[in-house]
Amino acid sequence: MTANRPTAAYFDTWYADMAVSPARDAIIARTLGLPPELEFAGTLPWQGIAAMIEALRLPPHGLLLDLACGRGGYGIEIARRTGAHLIGVDFSAVAVRAATAMSARLLPGGRTEFRLGTLTATGLPAGEADALMCVDAVQFAEPPLAALTEFRRLLAPGGRLALTCWEAVDDRAPARIREVDLRRDLPLAGFADVQVHDMPDWRAAERTMWEQALAADGTDAAVRSLQEEGRSSLAAFDALRRVFATATAP
Repeated sequence: MTANRPTAAYFDTWYADMAVSPARDAIIARTLGLPPELEFAGTLPWQGIAAMIEALRLPPHGLLLDLACGRGGYGIEIARRTGAHLIGVDFSAVAVRAATAMSARLLPGGRTEFRLGTLTATGLPAGEADALMCVDAVQFAEPPLAALTEFRRLLAPGGRLALTCWEAVDDRAPARIREVDLRRDLPLAGFADVQVHDMPDWRAAERTMWEQALAADGTDAAVRSLQEEGRSSLAAFDALRRVFATATAP
């Protein structure tokens, strides 16, 4: 299974290509309703950010963790709306540098920190976070349950988890997606109040994004990468469902 999971070096190249590709960011922004200046890398549409904020229930000046944060756009926007202090973790050094630079442009000094770490070894202290988010990435942990167990370790009692990903409908789904079963694994990781919602509107927006990517001019590497992902995603599109999960640390 490890061979099927992209490495930090792969993601370093992926994020470096994005940094010089306004065309890729324009496709993402246009189809998902996202502001281009936030340089999003995931497929969570704009309305999903409000759903995340509602689920996270951040207290004033609370501590929010964004794990597998990428270039940081989603966590930065949530911190901007809620006044939270934000710590983002990613295993790509290129992504961490991009997130640090973006937060310096968009948030007051001292509100954010971005650091290297993985979904299963964040290097953060236990039991201090008020809320934790993970957008479209838990499937990269080996296994996903190990990431969920780390999430539980990081949250204070009463802390809230919100994560987005995909789950398999049938065996055409990629192997790493077939490992994701949040209704089963969130309670095993120690969470309570588990809810897993199907999000067909988010999935429809994702389809539009892939279709418009394939229709774009693929003259730069980031757009070509998006097109390659789009071809594989559309080939088995109905084999996955889009899910949004929330839970509480008892």
